[in-house]
Amino acid sequence: MSRPAGRSPLETILVADDAPDVLDLARDILEAEGYTVLTASDGEEALCVAERHPGPIHALLADVVMPKVNGPELADRLRRARRETKVIFMSGYTTEAIGQYGIMHAGAPFVGKPFTASLLSQKVREALDYRSPFKRPAAPFRCPSPALA
Repeated sequence: MSRPAGRSPLETILVADDAPDVLDLARDILEAEGYTVLTASDGEEALCVAERHPGPIHALLADVVMPKVNGPELADRLRRARRETKVIFMSGYTTEAIGQYGIMHAGAPFVGKPFTASLLSQKVREALDYRSPFKRPAAPFRCPSPALA
């Protein structure tokens, strides 16, 4: 995992794609932006990489169609253990072809393949920076006041 000289690491991104060229390209683009990148050649391997990684995984960039465990299933399973992980899907298939996976209705960010370095960087940054208007911080716990006698 290389980083440009003089740049501190940003967030950690887990990239899962069964196409080695796409996996390498995404890794190279994201590392050049300063991210720490973990890679996996399919969804099953991605789950193992995530389980072994001791720190946070800030985002998952996953191909929609992969053998063993597809992208949406990977995202669901990963987020059960790592609720803070943001998800970005990618695919070379048309939106009609991947519609059966339900991601277009789930509102998850999507990157079509082939992608440019600037588009991938932009989509990842947008996903990481997004804060849901519906997510509220937990209310602080307050002990009940003792009953006055």
